[in-house]
Amino acid sequence: MKAFPWARAMELGLGHLRLAPRDFWRMTLPELAAAARGSGLGSFTQSSMSREQLIALNEDYPDR
Repeated sequence: MKAFPWARAMELGLGHLRLAPRDFWRMTLPELAAAARGSGLGSFTQSSMSREQLIALNEDYPDR
């Protein structure tokens, strides 16, 4: 399994979206992805995620 691209996510959230660190770390990944799409920045991943990949990601990183 690949490591999650945290450096790219932080670049997107803190740099491009100019979120405060507090707000960035409180966001869920779907919220960050939606903010990126809404800002016209696309996604922080290079390709679309399959349903199976999303399920695996949710299992590996569950919201608590």
